[in-house]
Amino acid sequence: ASSASAVTPMPERRLHLVGYDISDPRRLARALKIARNYATGGQLSVHECFLTAAEKRALWLEMRQVIDREEDRRFILRLDPRAPVRTLGIGVTPEDPPFFYHG
Repeated sequence: ASSASAVTPMPERRLHLVGYDISDPRRLARALKIARNYATGGQLSVHECFLTAAEKRALWLEMRQVIDREEDRRFILRLDPRAPVRTLGIGVTPEDPPFFYHG
């Protein structure tokens, strides 16, 4: 008798741009730390993040705790996977790495 175990599919990751404009240096530093926990690359206040739907919600909620809704702005923008990647200068095409560590 063989026992078949159900395989849970991996959640699909999609490429997003995560950005913010935060006026207070302390809140800005906290937002940067949060974004870097999810990012695979980026510059200043815009980061490339391969996110599952659950990670996207978690990132949004973490940022929500940091920002001042009157003074600061934040966004998460899903990029169209059909669009070609264009880089300026010395750029590296974003790739979904074989694994992600979040901790």
